[in-house]
Amino acid sequence: ADLRNGLGLDADTLPQGRRAHPLLRAPIEHDDAPAKSGLIVGDVHQTQLKVQQPRSQLLENRNLATEILTDVGRGSEMLHHLIATADGDQCTNDRMATTHHFANTLFNCMRGGVFVDNGAVPVADLALFMDHRNHALHRTHAAWLSSLGEHIDRRQLLRNAAAQNDPDLERLCHEYLPLTFSRRHGDPSRPWNMFAIKVEDGDGNQILDYQGNWRDIFQNWEALCHSFPTYLESIVAKFVNASTVDGFNPSRVTRDGIDWEIPDPDNPWSNIGYWGDHQIIYLLRLLEGLNAFDAAALPNMLNREVFSYADVPYRIRPYDAILRNSKNTIEFDRERDRGISDRTAIVGSDGRLVGDQEGDILHVTLAEKLLVPALAKLGNLVVDGGIWLNTQRPEWNDANNALVGYGLSMVTLAYLRRYFAFCENLFASSEDREFVVSTEVATWMEQTLSALTTYSDRLEQPSVNDRRRKRILDWLGSAFSDYRSAVYEHGFSGKATVSATAAVELCRIALDYADHSIRANRRESGLYHSYNLVHVDEEGREMAVDHLPVMLEGQVAALSSGVLSSEEVLAIVDALYTSPLYRPDQNSFILYPARELPGFLEKNAISESDVDANPLLLALLDAGDTTVVERDSLGTCRFAPSVASTAGLAGALDQLSAQPQWTELVAAHRAAVDDTFEKVFQHRRFTGRSGSMYKYEGLGS
Repeated sequence: ADLRNGLGLDADTLPQGRRAHPLLRAPIEHDDAPAKSGLIVGDVHQTQLKVQQPRSQLLENRNLATEILTDVGRGSEMLHHLIATADGDQCTNDRMATTHHFANTLFNCMRGGVFVDNGAVPVADLALFMDHRNHALHRTHAAWLSSLGEHIDRRQLLRNAAAQNDPDLERLCHEYLPLTFSRRHGDPSRPWNMFAIKVEDGDGNQILDYQGNWRDIFQNWEALCHSFPTYLESIVAKFVNASTVDGFNPSRVTRDGIDWEIPDPDNPWSNIGYWGDHQIIYLLRLLEGLNAFDAAALPNMLNREVFSYADVPYRIRPYDAILRNSKNTIEFDRERDRGISDRTAIVGSDGRLVGDQEGDILHVTLAEKLLVPALAKLGNLVVDGGIWLNTQRPEWNDANNALVGYGLSMVTLAYLRRYFAFCENLFASSEDREFVVSTEVATWMEQTLSALTTYSDRLEQPSVNDRRRKRILDWLGSAFSDYRSAVYEHGFSGKATVSATAAVELCRIALDYADHSIRANRRESGLYHSYNLVHVDEEGREMAVDHLPVMLEGQVAALSSGVLSSEEVLAIVDALYTSPLYRPDQNSFILYPARELPGFLEKNAISESDVDANPLLLALLDAGDTTVVERDSLGTCRFAPSVASTAGLAGALDQLSAQPQWTELVAAHRAAVDDTFEKVFQHRRFTGRSGSMYKYEGLGS
């Protein structure tokens, strides 16, 4: 206010109870004097010692502007160099395209990092990495590490490591990624995300580090590997070594290894669970990239027992429990979590890996690591519906996170189809006619193949009926459940072999089921369903599939699957331009069509016909009991504000049932109240942001 009124400003060095707003104040004479400029610099999060140094320089009347601008220029030059190594520099006649490409590369590197020294391995940092991961291993190979020199070519490092005949040494040399400039994922546009990129330590030495959410960092690394393809093999190893025995993955990947979410009653953002589809499409893209760069790499890795499992203390409940409650399917094993922490304190971060019967790190083949996530997805295959989302986490686009439990993903099934096509070719072309796998994995694969083969004749029909669909899932889900129970309780008992012929046959028959399901999900418009809903009847004999509105993901996945002919691909493209997914003003497509949502007073309105048809609701209204329903001043009947979920409704009905005057009515009409509640709120069809918000990947995004 003083400034607006032309009054002077008093310096305020200690704002109290409000945000600081730095302003530069100085007398300036502007007749014929040269132009003046000033700087406001925020050098925050410093110690008293480091704050005092520039303060002393300022008190000495030193002009630091030149030094500051020089430092900014040096930082800009270093940034430019980092992004240039990732091929962010390009020179075209289209300045906007050039700038856009640089920005895209910059943002990708800010999340996944960028390799230093053009991909050469700095041996001193490799030693630090190895010591942190496995103290004993580092001591054992300290002399060998010292013999490598200051830097070593990555491929030479892997050859030297293999010659030491130590699978853990080879595993860690594969996993070592000399990355810098990485930060934890989060979209800058979202106000709750805060970031810090540490590139130097307190002494000015470069920091090599990375961290990221599993479902984000691998997509960044995939793009980065177009500039550093020699690291594809290491990133594939990093990926599979962090996946779990039940075919999923931890929530975070860091230089130190892996991390997972722990339930915390005091933290509403604390949620456990496995993200659904990333281990398929992200892994596949990495495998395809590696195969294109070095066709011999994957065949040579298939039968090498140098890969590991992440020991995440989650336990997926048995199949029958998932059927009863598909939204609450994972338990956190606190005792195992404590044991892992104790082991990690002794071993290093390798203590978070699964051990064998002797307590050493379990080593398995790449063939096993490729089969397990595929078998896990088949264990949740709802034919003609998609992959069941029952691990308490959504798909790649968490705008659909409310689909957990009821949702089926055709997106994942389409990518799984492409994955099986790739693995079929890989297994068929391998010189190895048998692959070494854990005994329990071999049994699981045999049962899964038996189930798919038994019902394969049903694929000759255009669709699979609800009862047959449930029987197929019962067999597949039970096989997966039996495998989990055995491995959770006793670990892996030993080794077995599966023939390359059997592995190829699994891929081929899985392709048949995927192809049938994809074609069954073609919409009348020519587009394809992205996500569906599943419903198991009260007798548990049938499994029905219901469809959700059109989404862009399904079209991308169908086009990517490899099942469609050229004519069918063109049909999708033509249909997209006439669909609500097309934005003519932008000549582009959106994730979800924009639509008008009901107003506040239009929500939670029970139709008079539903009220009249339910004696319990009528009696409650007549008695003025608002435990479940109430009527507003205009006569509209609504569910009580305290009944905000199916669990809340169940609790309210239980409360009424305990009162003698309501017991019989609740018993007779409870199911009808449940049906009315779902009809009013359609909770099962609620997808999350994609169906209720206009921002953050929501409607019209």
